[in-house]
Amino acid sequence: MYRQTRKTGKSRKTRKSGQKQRPGVTLTVAAVAALAPLAAACGSEQADGGGSGSAAGEPITGVRWSIDSVTVDGTTHRAPDAAHVRIDDGGEAAGSTGCNSFSARAAVEGSGDDRRVRLSDAMFTEKACAKTPAGFEKSLGRALTTGSLTTENEGERLTLTTADGDTVRLSRSEDASLYGTEWVVDAPGQEGDKGRAHLTFDRDAKTVSGRLPCNHVNAGATVSDGRITLGAPSTTRMMCEGSLMDAEKRLLALFDGKVHYRIDHETLTLTSEDGATVRAVAEQ
Repeated sequence: MYRQTRKTGKSRKTRKSGQKQRPGVTLTVAAVAALAPLAAACGSEQADGGGSGSAAGEPITGVRWSIDSVTVDGTTHRAPDAAHVRIDDGGEAAGSTGCNSFSARAAVEGSGDDRRVRLSDAMFTEKACAKTPAGFEKSLGRALTTGSLTTENEGERLTLTTADGDTVRLSRSEDASLYGTEWVVDAPGQEGDKGRAHLTFDRDAKTVSGRLPCNHVNAGATVSDGRITLGAPSTTRMMCEGSLMDAEKRLLALFDGKVHYRIDHETLTLTSEDGATVRAVAEQ
């Protein structure tokens, strides 16, 4: 298993998307070239006035935007559910087309109602995915290769428009729900399904259950005022290799006590009272 990247502009290290790439068929050079400018859809607020908000006060950076659709030559292509982009205040952009992940530097030109975004130094993976709608990535790439894009930000929605009138439509992503979401824990020793830890909170039963790096677990879980009170854990009694058991002990240390929790789009952060932190992402 390996990742290929292509880049434009000056050399820089590939940013990790936070998810492991599944093996896929390498795209043709033409198809890959169309993907290069994907991150041009986003930029940091570096125009006159700075900050992460527009002149109208609507933020663009610091938001996880879902890519909804792209319209080229009058034909609209719906985006996969997982297609998204996040624009950081520092001028970095990263996201996914629902198949390929990408990262880039992006700048905002102009100010007020005349802001434009422009790509620089883009990197992206090269693979083909059967579930990606035919023509979506190619059309998205074409829409974003024509230079600077005008922006129309309505708070919950963002539209990027080319000089020829092609459009990319995005909407603000809602935070994932604590309850009913399978949270995949970022734990050492994970390789594929091996050591894959995950937790699911049940609102009605006031429990949390799932799998640690080695054993299955369940416990009481009461949520109040940004905290989760976890009960004593009940686990199976399997033995695994040392690295997995060490990771499991660190996770078990969160139980039978209170943890602070915070959800940022699809990332859950749990912090124990002694400062230990565990992060998890919502399963796609």
